[in-house]
Amino acid sequence: MKSFAIIGLSSFGHFLAQHLSEMGHQIIAIDKDKERIDRVKSFVNKAIIIDATDKETLTGLDLGELDGVVVSLGDEIDASILVTLYLREMKVKNIIAKALSEDHGKILNIIGATQVVFPERDQAIRIAQSLESEYILDSIKLTDDISIIEIAPPMEFVGKTLGELDLPKKYDVLIVLVKEVVPEEVVLVPTASHLIKDTSILMILGTNEALQKIKKMK
Repeated sequence: MKSFAIIGLSSFGHFLAQHLSEMGHQIIAIDKDKERIDRVKSFVNKAIIIDATDKETLTGLDLGELDGVVVSLGDEIDASILVTLYLREMKVKNIIAKALSEDHGKILNIIGATQVVFPERDQAIRIAQSLESEYILDSIKLTDDISIIEIAPPMEFVGKTLGELDLPKKYDVLIVLVKEVVPEEVVLVPTASHLIKDTSILMILGTNEALQKIKKMK
């Protein structure tokens, strides 16, 4: 079990607090809006109404021992920058800051965020990729050049083993996991003898260029 503080309970902060709580972690929720605080009280460990841009008040919360602090202040760019700076001065070891633009993200990195996230942009990319092909179910970006896609098998995969498909040689990609629906089973790093069925779901790792070829298959 880990402990996190989430500063700013807009949609992103609210749902992040909810999911982390459901996963069994301890959550401190912080927002200056009483209504937002009231909406999370039932599932967080502590809910605090303060203006996090007040440095003295924020410092008094003693957040330095937590596993991470998430700064999710919606459209308040100036506020997110200030709060991130204060957290850095408080020696918080893991600061995750939500950015609204590339320039905003650059500033957050410069002043001390250990990780900058772009929820709206990243979700838009994932939706665009899923719409690109009827087979794509989800996509996870690992680096600028490498991703994992979750995909229903193209017709030419069905009924063949991974050895017969020889995807590493033919397409320079690797199937790292197969979810079998019937019977329900998860196979991590399947062997060459694994048979692909029309009910299989494949997790495929590769460069974006290589994965693009897979996405175009029918």
